[in-house]
Amino acid sequence: MNPGDAVLIVLAGIAAGMINTVVGSGSLITFPTLIALGYPPVLANVSNNIGLVPGSISGTIGYRRELHGQRDRLTKLIPASVVGGLIGSILLLSLPSDVFTTVVIVLIVVALVLVVAQPRLSRWLAARGHSNTKVTLPLCLIVGGLGIYGGYFGAAQSILLIASLSIFLTDDLQRLNATKNVLALAVNLVASVTFILATHVDWAIVGCIAAGSVVGGQLGATVGRKLNPHVLRGVIVVVGLSALIHLL
Repeated sequence: MNPGDAVLIVLAGIAAGMINTVVGSGSLITFPTLIALGYPPVLANVSNNIGLVPGSISGTIGYRRELHGQRDRLTKLIPASVVGGLIGSILLLSLPSDVFTTVVIVLIVVALVLVVAQPRLSRWLAARGHSNTKVTLPLCLIVGGLGIYGGYFGAAQSILLIASLSIFLTDDLQRLNATKNVLALAVNLVASVTFILATHVDWAIVGCIAAGSVVGGQLGATVGRKLNPHVLRGVIVVVGLSALIHLL
């Protein structure tokens, strides 16, 4: 890795850490960056996943006030995320790499659609006016399914999580965002442990993304809420489309 690539990956890590904390889909910044630099897709995905864990921890700490009083909720949902993340990471390592390359093209398209549709989805959820504070079995199953998705690839996992939580639970959006951060961290953490134990990891990539994502996680928890969401979505879409072009 040359110094220019390292700087670029650190900057991508900062952007991803911030975006993951605020809304999700930060992997649509880091993963395409690694692909554009010539790294193999599976290696890029594995190293990216591990590198973003410190940023997820940073963002979760930044939202610690919103986590107050959510212990019972998290106790029920975290196991579903852990099991899902383990299954997804095993699938990534078990299936041929060309399968991942094909599947990831579809997943990036889905993720980009979700990024663009997120404002409308949020308005729809707000207009539903439902009232429920209990964690239900269907929600646990959905969270587990999203854990599988997150363990396998992960881009836009957080958007899917916040949408599911908003549908099934009545709470302030910032508190649900804090819950989302913890669940995404659980998925990424268990997947990272699996990857470290079972496959090759590029630790230079991990170090650069980790350094950037920690800074980005704190920025997301402090000033990230004030940034123009249209600008953030625009950056994500442009970078994601560049990855699609490269993969195709």
